[in-house]
Amino acid sequence: MEGAFFLAGGLPLALFVEVIGWTGALLVLAAYLGVSSGRLTGGSWAFQGMNALGAAFFVLNTWWHGAIPSMVLNIIWSGIGFVALWRIARRKVSPA
Repeated sequence: MEGAFFLAGGLPLALFVEVIGWTGALLVLAAYLGVSSGRLTGGSWAFQGMNALGAAFFVLNTWWHGAIPSMVLNIIWSGIGFVALWRIARRKVSPA
């Protein structure tokens, strides 16, 4: 394929970006389902981790597709999630 970009293993870059996007979607959906069903809490490492990573994956996918408003939203969403993870980790380490 002329003009196509490939990763080191021969995987087309466009396919990789789509897989990352769908993985992000599944992570965010699973986090929402977990909280909505009561299996996760909003302050849990699992919920915040799935949201932060899912949003980070969306950033790559939306940038690739030129969806800048969605990309900015997901940068903020991911940032909120990673800050929450940092606070959860800090709480577990603090000698209080």
